[in-house]
Amino acid sequence: MNETITQLPGQPRMHTAIFGRRPQKALSAGVWYLILGFVSLLVVIPFIWMLSTSFKSANEVFSYPISWLPNQLRWENYVNAWKAAPFARYFFNSFFIAFAVTFGQLISCSLAAFAFARMNFKGKNFMFTLFLSTTMISTQVTLIPSFLVIKYLNWQDTYQGLIVPFLANAFGVFMIRQAFLSLPRELEDAAKLDGCSRLRFLWQIAIPLTRPVLSAQALFAFMGNWNSYLWPLVVTNRQEMRTLQIGLRYFVSQEGGTQWGVYMAAAVMVTIPVILFYFLVQKSFVEGIATTGIKR
Repeated sequence: MNETITQLPGQPRMHTAIFGRRPQKALSAGVWYLILGFVSLLVVIPFIWMLSTSFKSANEVFSYPISWLPNQLRWENYVNAWKAAPFARYFFNSFFIAFAVTFGQLISCSLAAFAFARMNFKGKNFMFTLFLSTTMISTQVTLIPSFLVIKYLNWQDTYQGLIVPFLANAFGVFMIRQAFLSLPRELEDAAKLDGCSRLRFLWQIAIPLTRPVLSAQALFAFMGNWNSYLWPLVVTNRQEMRTLQIGLRYFVSQEGGTQWGVYMAAAVMVTIPVILFYFLVQKSFVEGIATTGIKR
């Protein structure tokens, strides 16, 4: 039996309604890809210029028209940048401080977030709101009080003075708390029936299930302390306690002029560890940002 489909007057044709949407979606996606590609290019251009300038001579840096590729690769810029300041010590200081703060924040933020997310105690919501409100206070506002505390403890020019003030982070507690809230309550109840303590549940169940969010927090903490400039400048005086960001300012000179090729070579060396760390946690970082704030 042959079936026929009747077309009512004024009704759009079925093949137009179905197949006409695909070109529209493709066009819309193409426009968005062009916009995102243009924005990405604007973001990448300064990094390309930095990398290109690190291989240029002083005469090529500000030449007109702009030459994106150097006439000759000057690898000696990297050698001169490494010898101009004790970069080996700067690298050790920056890496040690960033790693210690990142590790400390993951521990303190995980414990605080677990208490706010999975435990019930009097005044919990008020304490969490008060704790979270500290994110609205600028770092510059607390700079002098923090420095006075460090001076009172005699922690100037010490690693504890550069690390301890940043071992807790309110935003990190918020991120990890949201991840802990997404865990089913039945999972914790089942663990309790098996005799699992709260600390063991946190270490063996909660943390492995929220690893993407922890990776995101680790990246934020590492980048924030690796790029820190103001606090190390205030609390350190000795050359051997300086960090990479302070070391870069030795290449800026008003008397003899800034050697931009050497300066950009040093900037490239400072940037590489952050890029490597990002690619190391890229997959977990993207997943953690996408799932933060979702509560089941």
